[in-house]
Amino acid sequence: MDKQFEILTKEIVYQGFFRVEKYRLKHTLFGGGWSAEITRELFVRGSCVAVLLYDPDTDKVVLIEQFRTGAILNPDKTWIVEIVAGAIEEDEIAEEVAYRESLEEAGCEIQQLMVINEFYTTPGGSSEWITLFCGKVDSTQVGGIHGLDHEDEDILVRAVDFDEAYLMLENGEIESAIPIIAIQWLALNKQKLKQIWGYKNKEG
Repeated sequence: MDKQFEILTKEIVYQGFFRVEKYRLKHTLFGGGWSAEITRELFVRGSCVAVLLYDPDTDKVVLIEQFRTGAILNPDKTWIVEIVAGAIEEDEIAEEVAYRESLEEAGCEIQQLMVINEFYTTPGGSSEWITLFCGKVDSTQVGGIHGLDHEDEDILVRAVDFDEAYLMLENGEIESAIPIIAIQWLALNKQKLKQIWGYKNKEG
């Protein structure tokens, strides 16, 4: 199949905290030929990062909780348990944002950083592209309320045992896709990660 698409028209239908664009387009079909003209709205989010902050010495992960507008249709679950995340601004690279957001949102200084994966979050209607990291931190002083006042952030931060975090996932207390992906990745890679980061074996 020769994969092609053609944009017939494009317009910005909303410009605010986010941007929404409207497209008229058509694309080639798996069975041959071209689709009919279709209209789609695109939520323009850009590139972002998310960071699973993990302390291999204590086997704890850093979780944050904050109010999320995207969940207001389900009022009982409007405060969402997540991991550190933020948008990549102009002239920034993903790693820089990971270090910056970890300090701003959780008060954590990353000691080592590695990429877990990169992916679209909701490609059916959003352009958001995530670089997901795991960052090594010292969790012993983690906690409290963090965030930037000028960004209206009110973020509760806590370090929890990995087993507790995984139980929260299984019990449905973690309902955001990115931390679910990150915690499941850590469950599969934790021992290898500890070897790479040279954690302090408390028993030896």
